[in-house]
Amino acid sequence: MPASPIRKLTPYADQAKKDGKKVFHLNIGQPDIETPEIMLDAIKNISFKIWAYTPSEGMLSYRTKLAGYYNKLDYAIAPENILVTNGGSEAITIAMQTCLNDGDEIIIPEPFYANYNGFACMSNVIVKPILSHIDNGFALPPIAEFEKLITEKTKAIIICNPNNPTGYLYSLGELNELKKLCLRYDLYLFSDEAYREFCYDGRSFVSPMHLDGIDDHVIVLDTVSKRYSACGARLGCIVTKNEAVLAAALKFAQARLSPPLVAQIAAEAAIDTPRTYFDQVNKEYTERRDILVKALNEIEGVFCPNPGGAFYVVARLPIDDSDKFCQWMLEKFVYQNQTVMMAPATGFYSSDGAGKNEVRLAYVINKENLKSAIICLEKALLAYPGRVINSSKLETSQK
Repeated sequence: MPASPIRKLTPYADQAKKDGKKVFHLNIGQPDIETPEIMLDAIKNISFKIWAYTPSEGMLSYRTKLAGYYNKLDYAIAPENILVTNGGSEAITIAMQTCLNDGDEIIIPEPFYANYNGFACMSNVIVKPILSHIDNGFALPPIAEFEKLITEKTKAIIICNPNNPTGYLYSLGELNELKKLCLRYDLYLFSDEAYREFCYDGRSFVSPMHLDGIDDHVIVLDTVSKRYSACGARLGCIVTKNEAVLAAALKFAQARLSPPLVAQIAAEAAIDTPRTYFDQVNKEYTERRDILVKALNEIEGVFCPNPGGAFYVVARLPIDDSDKFCQWMLEKFVYQNQTVMMAPATGFYSSDGAGKNEVRLAYVINKENLKSAIICLEKALLAYPGRVINSSKLETSQK
């Protein structure tokens, strides 16, 4: 079972704090955005006298309201197309266990959300990574490269859109190419849409649910964690029009009994969150992104593409080893009693040697702290013993 690159350096961050350092947490997608009041008020106003089980598929009232949310996005579904899960994590795990047998393969463009590796391990599924590149902003790799990986064991492709860790926003054209591929080889298309609400610069979000002729292949994986800044609610869902998949997934859901009652009450209320909330959040994230990307690209030897969504960037740094660098930042470095915690990008790749000079940064802290964190990072890069003077040579050698 692989360790999480997002959390594995936590002991070093804890020690840094004990030593009196201020640690800027850019390592984890835990937003500082406030959870909508309507969601919190629903919890405060709970009046049940028995904290009971809920149906394994989720409460009908919640699924009904959730279907309404999706239908405003033109998904054309019913409550029966939704299976409520204990977080988006369980949605992904149940989807893998439902759609793939032991030893089957799933293709994932990398870098990818690190826990896909963990979910695949739990499900006895083999991850077949396909490399995307920082130099073109981590665009979808050519379909011909996907076809090279397809075997009789290949059962699914998973994308995260907008992407974690890169922030890349897949286009309609790219999704249509994946559609053709899935139809040609009879593959499932898993669509992790945790960051659906966070698209910038007027760009539109496109789901495989919007594509014609692929209904039985599409499995949407979703969560309330990021949409409502409610990571601790641990509530997600699977959405699909494939009845056989839903019937099999329900067996896994029954085995774990039920999704949490309180979280469903809160999430049902959250669906009425006003549009102004998301407009303000998007404005804030856009400003943070612009600050971060501009400042990173002004640092000598650093390259960071401008992402179209989510709240992450992957940046290439002039360093020898991102794991060593991120640990060194916490253990050895301090600037004005401050340091920065980042996630080494190696943990977001499956290919050996990939991401050695890249880090993921989450712009989930306020703008002033973000500016201080980047100054701190710039000072650290000057002091780091493993600094690489010409990072382009390192990148070329890795390719």
